[in-house]
Amino acid sequence: MRILLVMDPFIPVPPRHYGGIERVIADLADSLIERGHHVTLWAGPGSATKAALETFGQEGEWTRWSNVRNTMALSARFIRDDGRFDVIHNFGRLAYLSVVFSWNVPKVQTYMRTINPENMRKAARLGARRLHFTAVSAAIRDTGAPGGGEWSVVYNCADPARYAFRADTNPVSAPLVFLGRLDRCKGPHTAIDVARRLNRRLIIAGNISPVADEQTFFEREVAPKIDGSLVTYIGPVDDRQKDALLGGAAAMLMPIEWEEPFPVVLPESLLCGTPVIAFRRGGVPEGIHDGRTGFICDTLDEMCVAVGRLAEINRGACRAEAERRFGRRAITDQYEALYRRLIGVEAFNAA
Repeated sequence: MRILLVMDPFIPVPPRHYGGIERVIADLADSLIERGHHVTLWAGPGSATKAALETFGQEGEWTRWSNVRNTMALSARFIRDDGRFDVIHNFGRLAYLSVVFSWNVPKVQTYMRTINPENMRKAARLGARRLHFTAVSAAIRDTGAPGGGEWSVVYNCADPARYAFRADTNPVSAPLVFLGRLDRCKGPHTAIDVARRLNRRLIIAGNISPVADEQTFFEREVAPKIDGSLVTYIGPVDDRQKDALLGGAAAMLMPIEWEEPFPVVLPESLLCGTPVIAFRRGGVPEGIHDGRTGFICDTLDEMCVAVGRLAEINRGACRAEAERRFGRRAITDQYEALYRRLIGVEAFNAA
């Protein structure tokens, strides 16, 4: 198949540090190419995958004007490349597809966060055909499905080859880990409260937001509690550092305060054998088998109790379930099958 993947240019594909969906796109592109498909990627500057890469936009720029400019630039490319692709898969703004809504080519629009169902209605009014929507969790799908259209759930993936399984990490003496953007909605302050209440070491890794309110949150509610002993902050981490960090952790804490779609760090942690303890929000509970690969909680007290139950978790079960449900091969299988169905050709041989 001739497949076009499209992503917003804000973060390169794959990301250097933060950028879960950009990592998923890079893995999907490489997997599809390994299976013999012809993959083109339209993404931001600094991107580097095995796909035929065509860059657009500017890294780190996200304004109303840049979104309009990017949409216009991609519209011109679509017109230039009419008939070049068998399927178009867009992970960026739905507006990128506006010029091709009515075209006969199959189109996939993937959503990674809460959806405004009015967007589906607008697409229909603009004559959209052969447009299929996917969401990275059922929780996210359910926010968009009222707008109509055909929907599937395909979770975010992680590459088992990138994460080493650690069976010997001690559930009692190993540190806890928080890995993510250091925004209030991600809950780093609550992770610190858990560590302090239990007197358990906590390692925090991730980006400090450039948004003023989030910087104030970090400076007032997180930074003063980082003592370098019980609570340590190590900054952003790359893939190699993430592997070591997660593999050496007793558990990853996700005390989220928003409807988290489906974080890539969840399968990454499980692939290392590290269970996930999370609040019951958004699509996160869909990725955790409660009592088997981690624990789903509703309160700080429940999260503290769950940390005390980590010895009940078999780290091998975490790795096995992550490979089966969220491994690169499993998710590529699902997208590849979707492409075939939308194209209407069953004769393509699977790798």
